[in-house]
Amino acid sequence: MSALMTNLLAQPAVQRATDRPRIGFLGVGWIGRHRMEAILAADVVEPVGVADPSDVMAAEALRLAPDAAAVDDLMALLDLDLDGLVIATPSALHADQAIAALERGVAVFCQKPLGRTAAEVAAVVAAARRADRLLAVDLSYRFTEGMRQVREQLRSGTLGPIFAADLVFHNAYGPDKPWFYDPVLSGGGCVMDLGVHLVDLALWGLDFPSVMTVSSALFSQGRPLAADAGVVEDYAVATLTLDTGAVVRLACSWRLQAGEPAVISAAFHGPQGGAVLRNVGGSFYDFAADRLEGPARRPLAVPPDDWGGRAAVDWARRLAAGARFDPEAERLVEVAAVLDRIYGR
Repeated sequence: MSALMTNLLAQPAVQRATDRPRIGFLGVGWIGRHRMEAILAADVVEPVGVADPSDVMAAEALRLAPDAAAVDDLMALLDLDLDGLVIATPSALHADQAIAALERGVAVFCQKPLGRTAAEVAAVVAAARRADRLLAVDLSYRFTEGMRQVREQLRSGTLGPIFAADLVFHNAYGPDKPWFYDPVLSGGGCVMDLGVHLVDLALWGLDFPSVMTVSSALFSQGRPLAADAGVVEDYAVATLTLDTGAVVRLACSWRLQAGEPAVISAAFHGPQGGAVLRNVGGSFYDFAADRLEGPARRPLAVPPDDWGGRAAVDWARRLAAGARFDPEAERLVEVAAVLDRIYGR
């Protein structure tokens, strides 16, 4: 074999234009395209491919990254020599898609939920650990400035030991895609869609205490939901008792007669004060945070705050900095286990 041929065979199959991580985007509907736009604005990765069953959605995504390739599916994306994959597909697909990517050595940023059950989530986290690849989920409300300020209050100790937390997420509209209402495809209704954020904010805000007991009630169209009903819940309440003795109360819903588009809040109470994140004027996007002292409140954060893509950008920046498996991903299993207990499974 000639020296020239030997050198050619030694070259990588795909030449890299830059040293930036090569990223693919699987699912580029509204949420996937929004996260794609945020990641590209951070200017730390190279977009090389998009895949979506809708040619229209794929074409819209390519407007953001005209040099990227439009391919048919996940396997075709992985063949583009990716370093990272952003997943924004229906919930039933997340776990298998994430595992397939991780087993190819590709880091993953996934829309919530990472899996429909704690077992699915644990399988993805185990795959990330084996591959030593960065795994993150779009738990976006952590990244609001308001929730960051609330968490600082909780960590400062100035509120005293937290004995109660109340979190709500009521969406007066509900999802518009049929798969959300299929328990096999979605894994659950408003708890899986909205309650995952509430459980995460409660546990993350309090540095992940152990959850000792969980009680819950699920409803569909105003009636208690039977275990074999074949439908998902559109209203749920749950109470968690923590190993600290604190009690966390959660409520979430789709299409509640709430009098405004959304009611979203996360309030934490200690003997010396409280802290609360709350949406403003029924908005899904505008949030404020306050320190509570008796009948008074002191602002901690006010809108505007462009927070929607921060979780995705955080993942992209860490990937670009060379981050590998983050043991904090194990916390995703803890959140999923609480959801399982809310569902009684």
